Amino acid sequence: MAKKQRKKHHEEHIDESWLIPYADLLTLLLALFIVLFSMSSLDAQKFQQLARAFNSEFSGGTGVLEFPSPTPNQKMEQLNKQEKDEKEKENEKKLDAKEQEELKEVQQKINEYITNNNLNADLKTTLTDEGLLVTILNDIFFDSGKSFVREKDEQLAREISELLVMNPPRNIIISGHTDNVPISNSEFDSNWELSVMRAVNFMKIVMENDKLNSEHFSAKGFGEFKPVASNDKEAGRQKNRRVEVLILPNKVEE
Repeated sequence: MAKKQRKKHHEEHIDESWLIPYADLLTLLLALFIVLFSMSSLDAQKFQQLARAFNSEFSGGTGVLEFPSPTPNQKMEQLNKQEKDEKEKENEKKLDAKEQEELKEVQQKINEYITNNNLNADLKTTLTDEGLLVTILNDIFFDSGKSFVREKDEQLAREISELLVMNPPRNIIISGHTDNVPISNSEFDSNWELSVMRAVNFMKIVMENDKLNSEHFSAKGFGEFKPVASNDKEAGRQKNRRVEVLILPNKVEE
């Protein structure tokens, strides 16, 4: 009787061939993280040395780091500009704290003058993001359609000039504004021209004050294009006919 063949039992071994590509993948991931870390560095020379080292290890094909340095001259210029912008923002924060207080003091001085001279209906002050804005309704300085300050109001313009004497001096922008009613005379072709000349003529009287330096002053005209009220009614048009004096904050010296 033939002996029954014994069944051979073999231990089952787990296929470990996947470990090789897995190890390669981990190595590549490590290289990738090192690359990303290097890209955040501003030292271009060290980055290039690192690139050469890794490319020599992975010489079987295209090097994973075979591309130009991430910080060429143009990139460095961009980073320098970003750093400069951040510095300017910090300076602006310093400016806000100091200048807001100083401009409030100037505003208080002008408000006292307005109250003492019963000019609350004609002049007003507003502290804005741009600086201290003094609004003067045109009707107290100019006749309709005219650009010259009325002779009877020139003294008021000179008194306002005294309020603009400050230490240290600040840059000041005088701007003219009109309503949207078309100008109809032989002197001006548009409200824009009228607004410019009203600002200039008001500034001329202000500059008679020898305590003020003309290099700190400039004039603008906006015509009807920056209204503060609706032009549908006379009350709104009156508000839009105005001269504004913008007292700018001083810059923080770097």
